[in-house]
Amino acid sequence: MNVVVTDTIAMRTTRSLAHNTKPRSIRTRGVVHFGFMQIGVMPIRLMAICRIAIGCILLLAFESATISAAERPNILMIAVDDLNDWVGCLGGHPQAQTPAIDRLAQRGTVMLNAHCQAPLCNPSRASLLTGRRPSSTGIYTLSPGFRSVEALRDLVTLPQYFAQHGYYTFGCGKIHHDGSVPAADREREFTVWGPAPGMPYPPKKFVETPDPIRAMDWGVFPADDREQADWKIADAAIEQWGHLPQDRPFFLSLGFRLPHVPCFASQRWFDLYPLDTLTMPPILENDRDDIPGFAWYLQWKLPEPRWSWLQQANQTRRLVQSYLASISFMDSQVGRVLDALDASGKASNTIVVLWSDHGWHLGEKGITGKNSLWERSTRVPLIFAGPGITPRARCAEPAELLDLYPTLIDLCGLPERTGLEGHTLTPQLRDPTVVREHPAITTHNQGNHTIRTRDWRYIRYADGSEELYDHRSDPNEWTNLANQPQHAARKADLARWLPTTNAAPVPGSASRLLIKSGDTWLWEGTPIVPDR
Repeated sequence: MNVVVTDTIAMRTTRSLAHNTKPRSIRTRGVVHFGFMQIGVMPIRLMAICRIAIGCILLLAFESATISAAERPNILMIAVDDLNDWVGCLGGHPQAQTPAIDRLAQRGTVMLNAHCQAPLCNPSRASLLTGRRPSSTGIYTLSPGFRSVEALRDLVTLPQYFAQHGYYTFGCGKIHHDGSVPAADREREFTVWGPAPGMPYPPKKFVETPDPIRAMDWGVFPADDREQADWKIADAAIEQWGHLPQDRPFFLSLGFRLPHVPCFASQRWFDLYPLDTLTMPPILENDRDDIPGFAWYLQWKLPEPRWSWLQQANQTRRLVQSYLASISFMDSQVGRVLDALDASGKASNTIVVLWSDHGWHLGEKGITGKNSLWERSTRVPLIFAGPGITPRARCAEPAELLDLYPTLIDLCGLPERTGLEGHTLTPQLRDPTVVREHPAITTHNQGNHTIRTRDWRYIRYADGSEELYDHRSDPNEWTNLANQPQHAARKADLARWLPTTNAAPVPGSASRLLIKSGDTWLWEGTPIVPDR
């Protein structure tokens, strides 16, 4: 039976230390109740002893809760920009050299079938950070950022939620999409908003692409790795180890810029991939013959050059080489950060998660860049390591970047947050063979979705056209099965996962926007006129 002392001082202490939880008792001074039964009047001396005893118990409970919060796992979150599965532990390219990421994979669990929620920086990162799908928020394009949208500006992001529960939070480099958070709002995002240096540029572009945008470039630059943005971002993260508070856990986020264009690296990284022995990605020349014409609408006019132009300009091998070289340099910076974590003495109680915001085409389906609903654009690295996570494990179940939010909450023992659209990966991080019910869903512009299960990919475009691929026999997605009658039941089963909410693009949506006006499809406000 519980003893409740209804002394007003004890009641006041109880309320202050137990978060205003009121004991159910009669407010009679000096009366003891066992359960709901009054026993009698307590002698003054005994009542004083009870007060002291209860105070000690409450103090111990309070200190215990404090210690528990301080001992919660730390988080080190490493974001990478435009990195597809060309990583050693993922096997996307046989020559990719990523020893640091591979070392992290050995320490934890690799999600082999992880996919982004949008194949574009701003909507992908907004989704991961808020726990909401693009089809729920209407964030589909490179602008605006969700903080500039009245209906979304007060959404609590992943780092903010951890800050609300006692974590020190730090962010540097590219976590949010560049420019998506107004300067005046940055102090709300992290305890400390660190530096986010941009890429260095040579005096003149190396490659004169059809779109003269400065960032669409690749080559050997700069000569000194320390001039790279990613070196400076790693420096900022490493420098934080000396400023972390000792009385609470930390959530340290850093976002690397490479291999996003411009794909620059110094000569030592290019030397890893000689042009004459370079393995090119598998490309089927007539790959788009069985694909709906609407698929082109999602990449109608982009600064990323078509593969056909690269072939004519003799740049296919050089772009592949540059992409791989920039990956290996970025990986070296991951290594510097992991080494600093190990040297800090905090590695044993730190969860490390590494992810990329989306993939990148290098000739597959005739394009470069992202902006598609195919495997090359949606599949991303997603690796967890640390306490509570199985080491040297590989999980083939579908996973989404959207799952990051609830998974980290779960791993750190924080209160469950309602309104998140992802699902915790904790069962798979403990046992990678556990089957997952939910598929991965990627959306690009309103009404265009793909469903990825362990074995299948199903795509439905906004005009109703479809694609279907069996990854057991067709990992390159070269044979579209959507129009074959024997797969009708399979399509119907996959289609039940399509989002039922398809929010309109938020006001001010711009850059890579596809909408329909009447009977006409518009790409960034200009009518699309098919050439085939």
